[in-house]
Amino acid sequence: MEPLIGQADAQAGAAAIIDGSDATFRQDVMEPSQTNPVIVDFWAPWCGPCKQLGPALEKAVTAAGGKVRLVKINIDESPMIAQQLQVQSIPAVFGFVGGRPVDGFAGAQPDSAIRDFIARLLKAAGNDDSQDPIEAALEQADAAIEAGDFAMAAGIFGQVLEHDPENFKVAAKLAQAYIKLGEVEAAKAILAEIPVAKSQDPDVLSAHAALELADKAAEAQTQLADLEAKLAADPKDHQARLDLAEAQAAVGQSEEAVDNLLHIIQVNKDWNDGAARLQLLKVFEALGPMDPVVQSGRRRLSSLLFS
Repeated sequence: MEPLIGQADAQAGAAAIIDGSDATFRQDVMEPSQTNPVIVDFWAPWCGPCKQLGPALEKAVTAAGGKVRLVKINIDESPMIAQQLQVQSIPAVFGFVGGRPVDGFAGAQPDSAIRDFIARLLKAAGNDDSQDPIEAALEQADAAIEAGDFAMAAGIFGQVLEHDPENFKVAAKLAQAYIKLGEVEAAKAILAEIPVAKSQDPDVLSAHAALELADKAAEAQTQLADLEAKLAADPKDHQARLDLAEAQAAVGQSEEAVDNLLHIIQVNKDWNDGAARLQLLKVFEALGPMDPVVQSGRRRLSSLLFS
């Protein structure tokens, strides 16, 4: 698996981080900003928030792979430029494009805000045609999932979380990948870290639904043969068909499960207070909206309910 940031890009990003001063401001900031955006971080050794923001800025600039430059200026040693820019508190960050400040912020910021700040600078400089490395990584992970390579997808999602620990949608997708790999306990641990406030996110709901099915997988595997025999003996036994569909969904036979649930709905959609439809929606939620089985199943369900 390729790393989230290529080695050459990482080296270019690291090389774009330097210590500056009042004396070197023109050559460090003004001149280079004519070509690429330059971020100036005004800080001081005694500043607590500076110690939080500095590493986050460096990580984001490294991830940008040389598209932006970071110049760190200690205001205790070089106060003049900070005074000219009317810096009232630190950390204070300015983004320079074309020799002038075009954006900025004060205080420590989350990783997502820093990435947005860099994206705005790139857009201001007309350099926003390159894809964000995290977006590119997520596309690679989605492609791995479509190809059935869940180990690859899990590795990529894990790398993204290292760069953006608060990305709960990615955390949910990582849990889904672990479930596909049979690593249910790892998936549970990840989902347990997601705040309650994010519990209604569609990706989080989908991961929990998949986990619920996975928890039943071992028992379901032992029941399949008996349930298939029971249904074969009486094809009109809706309960046996529902139980079989639930077991099939738990062991990954999603298409077969959907077929059986749609069969019940077609014969009697109100049977057992709509139990088949409720189970079908659980299967859809566990698979996610982009799964081909879900897309086909939703079309068939709509046809049955509204025809």
